Amino acid sequence: MNRKKKTVAMLLAGGQGSRLGVLTAKKAKPAVTYGGKYRIIDFPLSNCAHSGIDTVGVLTQYRPLELNTYIGTGAPWDLDTLTGGAYILPPFSRTGDAGEWYTGTANAIYQNIGFVEQFDPDDVIVLSGDHIYKMNYKWLLDAHKEKDADATIAVIPVSMEEATRFGIMNTDDDLRITEFEEKPEHPKNNLASMGVYAFKWSTLRKYLVADADDPASSNDFGKNIIPAMLANGEKLYAYEFGGYWKDVGTIESLWDANMELLTPDPPFNLYDDPWRIFSRNPNSPPHYVAGGAVVRNAIVCEGCSIYGTVENSILSESVVIEKGAVVKNSIIMSGTKILAGSQITMSIIDEEAVVGKNCVIGAPHDNDAEVKQIAVIGREIHIPPGGRVAAGEEVRS
Repeated sequence: MNRKKKTVAMLLAGGQGSRLGVLTAKKAKPAVTYGGKYRIIDFPLSNCAHSGIDTVGVLTQYRPLELNTYIGTGAPWDLDTLTGGAYILPPFSRTGDAGEWYTGTANAIYQNIGFVEQFDPDDVIVLSGDHIYKMNYKWLLDAHKEKDADATIAVIPVSMEEATRFGIMNTDDDLRITEFEEKPEHPKNNLASMGVYAFKWSTLRKYLVADADDPASSNDFGKNIIPAMLANGEKLYAYEFGGYWKDVGTIESLWDANMELLTPDPPFNLYDDPWRIFSRNPNSPPHYVAGGAVVRNAIVCEGCSIYGTVENSILSESVVIEKGAVVKNSIIMSGTKILAGSQITMSIIDEEAVVGKNCVIGAPHDNDAEVKQIAVIGREIHIPPGGRVAAGEEVRS
């Protein structure tokens, strides 16, 4: 069977996401829930499906079990074909000794050179598994080929104040990259790297091998591979992306991204049928709202049972809100139960948690929207009856 592919995608999904605190204590960041029914990794996988890329290597590392189980054969994203597929690629040992962790983003691809080469691709697209966005990678690859680039880096304009937090690409008028600055104190422009790269495979392979042979290298694309390519005069171009893109790497940014979905005109559209976001369906029964319950401006997923009040909040599947419980401005993840009389405000409660009767979680009243002190309760945590969790407090096992 001819396994030749024009493009192979390599999806970096091993990140710990330590800034998400207790939410990533038991799972990798790409497995964190977003928008009620999705995981963060659904977005790059769906982008691949819509872009006609049917061969995706998913590089996992930190707490991979839940993510591996979720991806499975790749069927929800139509990545279970005979000639392509979604392939889980954990670190492995090449010497027979204990396995070797990926030491950086570039090293993760280097360790899987053999996987890529079996498809003999012209180009490799390297993606991050922890951003929320929709992108047709075909347009990126078309621009990459049109300019005969060795590498094309997707960039998004940010404010000059925000530019200090990103890798910034300085370019000429043709968008050829002339300089790369990692989190510059005084940025020269506002074109921030999105962590989406298209490479000529023959060129990238050469740099990956040289990087692996350098004991002083951090084995990172931003710190090592891109600067080395620029120093050697390779053709690197920026591809300017004009859509929505969000790095949900902190509790506040994750809460913000979810709350944006509840605004009258959300900046990110989950109801875009031509570019549907695919996910693994839990096959739960329809949600139920009891007589006397109040649900205002909320996303409520399958299997939920609501007997209390839910306002401006997102409920994942199979959440129970008992009579007299009030949930406002919060994110409640799958399988969690909020028992009678509890008050939940500006909080994120992870999966399978139980909040006992008459608890107060988060601010005891509506917070000022400008003061985002978000209470977070970890997975499978039980808060005893009458318990208190202050605004900004985190509860883990």
